[in-house]
Amino acid sequence: MTVEISTTEDTTTRESMFPVISASTLGTAIEWFDFFLYGFLAVTVFPTVFFPQLDPFAGIIASFTTNFVGFAARPLGGAFFGWFGDRIGRQSTLVATLLLIGTTTIMMGTLPGYVTIGIAAPILLFVLRFLQGLGVGGEWGGAVLLAMEYGDDRHRGFWTSWPQTGVPLGLALSALSVLLFRSLYPSVAFQSIGWRIPFLLSAMLVIVGLYIRLRILETPRFARVKAEKRESQAPLIDAFRYHWREVVLSALARSGEQAPFYIFTTFVLSYAVETLKLETLLLYTGFIVAALIAILTIPAFSALSDRIGRRRWSLIGAVMVGAFAFPYFLLLNTRNPLLVVIAIALSLGLCHAWLYGPQAALIAERFSTKLRYTGTSLGYQLASIIAGGPAPIIATYLLANREALAPGYPGFVLIAAYIIIMAGISLIAILLLKEYAGGAPAEDVN
Repeated sequence: MTVEISTTEDTTTRESMFPVISASTLGTAIEWFDFFLYGFLAVTVFPTVFFPQLDPFAGIIASFTTNFVGFAARPLGGAFFGWFGDRIGRQSTLVATLLLIGTTTIMMGTLPGYVTIGIAAPILLFVLRFLQGLGVGGEWGGAVLLAMEYGDDRHRGFWTSWPQTGVPLGLALSALSVLLFRSLYPSVAFQSIGWRIPFLLSAMLVIVGLYIRLRILETPRFARVKAEKRESQAPLIDAFRYHWREVVLSALARSGEQAPFYIFTTFVLSYAVETLKLETLLLYTGFIVAALIAILTIPAFSALSDRIGRRRWSLIGAVMVGAFAFPYFLLLNTRNPLLVVIAIALSLGLCHAWLYGPQAALIAERFSTKLRYTGTSLGYQLASIIAGGPAPIIATYLLANREALAPGYPGFVLIAAYIIIMAGISLIAILLLKEYAGGAPAEDVN
């Protein structure tokens, strides 16, 4: 049975929104489970399996570089699937993105290593990561718009925050799966076969996600655009023509969230294990605790942004991220298990969640309905190239060259300074954005 849902402000309730929130959040969680799983293994497994001919630091950088391909593909995926989302519809496009990322993830799980097929192994890994990034690039915008265009304007931040919880859900699931299969396949067994099983098991999650998404109709707001035959004929061109400023500022506003997030989740595995000699079990435990906190704080913070304004809330968040940069590393460097978990929990469950939760509404509400999928996806995904993707590579480089770049200072000082700079970029960009919280989103300008 297909779910019919009203979108008027008088009839939008938690009960009526539940199927929509389930469809957008579960699909997003599956996508991020697959994406984070790769990021975790990029440090602990892939250098050995796909880049065994390189020394450890070079292998990690090569693995992070392949990881970056997924980030570079995300804006392309946003543009490609944004065209379909603004021309054909949100629901059908979301089905396509889920199928794409699910298929590529399963193929990663069956990909032979360098020892078996030589240079073809990292090349195929590169291609699959690129395709996975395309799917993620198209996924986020559609999931957010599904919630936004079914929900009411007064609670827009709250409704659109639920797809955002797909990030901590995916983070927790991927961390749990790594811990589980490390215990089931200890040492060399995990390097050879254990790491592949979570990739293959994601097929079951994709089937569940497809079942739920296929039961949701097209969003009422975009259905009206189609009924009135007002679809853009060239969404990508029109998005830059009419909303170029919003696209650029949205991408820059994410700098203080994107770069620190991938330092807190991906680079920290390398730093804590190689430099601090901490156990990966402790780090994954910290990720799980942080994710559980973020699942609660993301919707709570987003609901608060509906009341006090998303610009004001996001400005405070950018300051918090910058202020926590040095304390984060100081807590990690104690090597005290409790303080390490606290550092991870505060970085992701508080600082990142403060910025990330309301970000969906902050970006999506400044684009008109007929260009919203493309504009929102580009504004969000371009940050993957300028901030998220390069962050682990830059942090690894700064750590490896700390004596040449900052002699006499600990390696983390340069990385903390980098986080502060990215938070400062966010602060400036957010100041230049218009406030839409509590009112209608941007209207069509053509």
